[in-house]
Amino acid sequence: DFFKTSSAMTNTMKRAWAEFVQPILRRPPEMQVAALCYRVTPTAEKQVLLITSRGTGRWIVPKGWPMDGKKAAEAALQEAWEEAGVADGAVIEGHVGCYAYDKHLDDGYDAPVEVEVFKVRVKQLADIYPEHDE
Repeated sequence: DFFKTSSAMTNTMKRAWAEFVQPILRRPPEMQVAALCYRVTPTAEKQVLLITSRGTGRWIVPKGWPMDGKKAAEAALQEAWEEAGVADGAVIEGHVGCYAYDKHLDDGYDAPVEVEVFKVRVKQLADIYPEHDE
């Protein structure tokens, strides 16, 4: 009987932690902005621009933190310039959605992040841009 009671208490404690305590302790999500950049080829094919992340080398869309003095879409376009060389003449075509992920921080913790994604039509990419050698 002791083991049955102990196991039931453990399961109750785990459930209470997962359903009540952990959500209270979890930080509210941070917000990032991203640019879903694409171009149309002469044959009318659409191509999406992806970059690799610095930390893991995974394929991602250009994204970053909001910027003072810029609307979310403008900050996404700025990130596309800095990270991928999306040059002048790119057109923001609107908000297309959002996604969430846990960002691994330098201090070892994960922080919830919600990313607002903006569609950007690209006309030209620059060879030299702020993060071209990273």
